[in-house]
Amino acid sequence: MNAFRTLVERFFPPHRPLPSGVYTYTAPPDAEFPYRLHLRIEPDGWGVLILNGSTVIHLNQTAAEYIYHLIYNTPPEQVAAQVARRYNIQETRALADYQNLVERLRALIEVPDLDPVTYLDFDREEPYSGAISAPYRLDCALTYRLPDSGYQQYVPVDRVKDELPHSDWQVILQKAWDAGIPHVVFTGGEPTLRPDLPDLVGFASKLGMVTGVITNGLRFAERDYLHRMLQAGLDHMMLILDPVDEASWEALRDCLAEDLAIAVHLTLTSRDEPRFASIVDRLASMGVQKVSLSAGSRELLDLLPTARQIIAERGLTLVWDLPVPYSRFNPVSLELAQTNGEIPHGAGKAWIYVEPDGDVLLSQGVPGVLGNLLRDSWEMIWKNVRQREE
Repeated sequence: MNAFRTLVERFFPPHRPLPSGVYTYTAPPDAEFPYRLHLRIEPDGWGVLILNGSTVIHLNQTAAEYIYHLIYNTPPEQVAAQVARRYNIQETRALADYQNLVERLRALIEVPDLDPVTYLDFDREEPYSGAISAPYRLDCALTYRLPDSGYQQYVPVDRVKDELPHSDWQVILQKAWDAGIPHVVFTGGEPTLRPDLPDLVGFASKLGMVTGVITNGLRFAERDYLHRMLQAGLDHMMLILDPVDEASWEALRDCLAEDLAIAVHLTLTSRDEPRFASIVDRLASMGVQKVSLSAGSRELLDLLPTARQIIAERGLTLVWDLPVPYSRFNPVSLELAQTNGEIPHGAGKAWIYVEPDGDVLLSQGVPGVLGNLLRDSWEMIWKNVRQREE
């Protein structure tokens, strides 16, 4: 079989892929459904399409080329002619394939909760399974400081005492963008304690990155601050809700009224467990669609399946792979660990985690520094990440 393949490639060499790199597109302001596309083409021609920082689709070489032409607004007939020549197929077939892909992508844009694996039917790999040139997301813990009062979350304050200044974080964001990382999430601690958070969001947005923040949300109850973040280009937020604090609910309501994708994180505690169903009911009545869930201690892990069922019965979607308090104590990871004996390895593939001093970890709370993103080259850090994963 290998000899036959070698013979075929000798007379019919593989098609040279498009130039590797990151290509972006933002829908015009008058678009019916606002969206942003980030296409990263790998050196082998395969691509990763990221839609609004929330849906990742692995594309084969042909599909990556179609999306590339869509981003550059190439006329469909010209796309069909180029693909037909490159792959020796009829132009009518190439045009039909291109139009079909565009229609399926539009369906995903218009109905965000569609499953791209079963509905779009792109030729793709399982998440985190393929060789990639860089992660899809950079999680930046700007600070491990917490507010003096209010809902307290776990942070590894004993490990890191220093915080990088604004200019150093700009260097890190630029380095990440140059490496092909299209999505950044600012977290902590409480990232809004950094007065330069809106400016960092704006800097990342101007680079072309999808931007998110994980926060208790209380600063966002200040309308001027909320609008400043939106004008800077913030795309999505995970709000860590304190169910007994009405100020936390008010901040959530204010954010839901804006053009901002919102997910809510709930840390299951013995205090909240008896009324967990009513908490989820209130979230659903407010229009919340995505919920992240973790347990505040190992003693509460057995309650997670019931909590997850309550979330599903209310029609909410469970988000599990963002760096939040006790992020490893979540129902998805625990269920997969019980079924397969291991937790899905998105860390180091889908995302990496940067601490307030610039040190790189595979994920929040995972021991072992892999370099410093400010001082060390991306090539060295990525080599360390891949070696750690092996």
